[in-house]
Amino acid sequence: MSAPIVVHQPSPTGGRRVTVRGEILGLAHSDADVFEFLRRAGLPEAEGLLDDPAWVTWRGGRAHHYEAA
Repeated sequence: MSAPIVVHQPSPTGGRRVTVRGEILGLAHSDADVFEFLRRAGLPEAEGLLDDPAWVTWRGGRAHHYEAA
């Protein structure tokens, strides 16, 4: 089973798209943005999830980096 949260590769202009089970939550420019998107999606304890591969897949680029590709 794949992780329900995906932080996609950095965009050419910076930021990373964040999806949960295929639903786009927004374009994050920092971990704080990801936490806010996940809080709004009903995961208030999201801060501990970003480094858990059972919950989050980081695609393209390094985890926690949001600079332009």
